[in-house]
Amino acid sequence: MALFKKRTVGKPGEWYYCLEHRKVEEGPDCPGKDRFGPYASRTEAEHAMQTARERNLEWENDPRWHDAPAAGSADGDAGRDG
Repeated sequence: MALFKKRTVGKPGEWYYCLEHRKVEEGPDCPGKDRFGPYASRTEAEHAMQTARERNLEWENDPRWHDAPAAGSADGDAGRDG
């Protein structure tokens, strides 16, 4: 077991949005699993959740991605015993 945790070092001017604390941070104060970023400005980081919602909506409605195979495709028979 390590005695000291390695602290993530950030650069001045890099902004992050911490998902755990729900706040904007300059430089990564929290672990990578708990943050979005880096962003170029504080304002961009403040809008991180809105940006994520917009991108998720775009991806969910992208016609190039489908959860179910199209009818009659070769993938439609995958997993069948036969």
